[in-house]
Amino acid sequence: MELRIFTEPQQGASYDDLLGVAIRAERLGFGAFFRSDHYVAMGDGSGLPGPSDAWITLAGLARDTSTIRLGTLVTSATFRLPGPLAISVAGVDAMSGGRVELGLGSGWFEDEHDAYGIPFPSLGERFDRLTEQLEIITGLWATPAGETFDFHGDHYALTGSPALPKPWQSPPPVIVGGAGPKRTPNLAARFAAEYNTPFLGLDDVVAANERVDRACESLGRDPSTLVRSAALVVCVGGDEGEFERRAQSIGREPGELRENGVAGLPAEAVETLGRFAGAGIERVYLQVLDLSDLDHLDLIAAEFPSGVTPPK
Repeated sequence: MELRIFTEPQQGASYDDLLGVAIRAERLGFGAFFRSDHYVAMGDGSGLPGPSDAWITLAGLARDTSTIRLGTLVTSATFRLPGPLAISVAGVDAMSGGRVELGLGSGWFEDEHDAYGIPFPSLGERFDRLTEQLEIITGLWATPAGETFDFHGDHYALTGSPALPKPWQSPPPVIVGGAGPKRTPNLAARFAAEYNTPFLGLDDVVAANERVDRACESLGRDPSTLVRSAALVVCVGGDEGEFERRAQSIGREPGELRENGVAGLPAEAVETLGRFAGAGIERVYLQVLDLSDLDHLDLIAAEFPSGVTPPK
């Protein structure tokens, strides 16, 4: 099982904060550094110093890191037009030497749309737009050099696009996530290299992946060609006191974290990861909420096995 670091900068983080986590994660051998794509803090946080744009941040990290993979969980389809987004992701992919992955979702947090003047259509329309965005972005990247790309949908139209620039990778991996019972499995089966279940219990993760399996089979795709991942909050301490201090620093109760995350003492956290590995999860995004606590990353890297295996 590959372990990745996942951050929530809208809760309050400067570029230097994110860079510090990314560099430490790279040095410690984590598989990737990912960030959310939000513009307003959630809960009681102030969000200071203020929101940062995901793809501008990743462009900086593309130049300030050298080996770790970079991406979003997930970019909102309401934030950007698909053509310019394809250009941005391709550019950052080239800047990183081919280390970028695009997580793309429908968008859900209405408050940030109100706060920054972003239209927030109905859920059905947001999924319609997401579907067209995935068709356009993957279509642009797949268009051979020297040819043009056309698309005419209900929400977007492209005519004679040169479909440039091309990303470094052919193509960058696309991640589709969520637990929706109908449209999400189909989108993952059609467009994704990876399907992600965010912050779900193990039973729900299993059920969601079974729906994706069926969607793949209905489209003639081998389900094993789709990487399966999960996002879970992480909070680990070398002893009970350290764990409780870390839980307090992120405003969470120790018991709740043990129930819903990769949490507790190292052996407990590894046991949790083993259960997810046993359910077929190949990759876990560890949501790190205190970006100033780099010692937390050191502990995780030292105590978690490099490859978590399913329990026997």
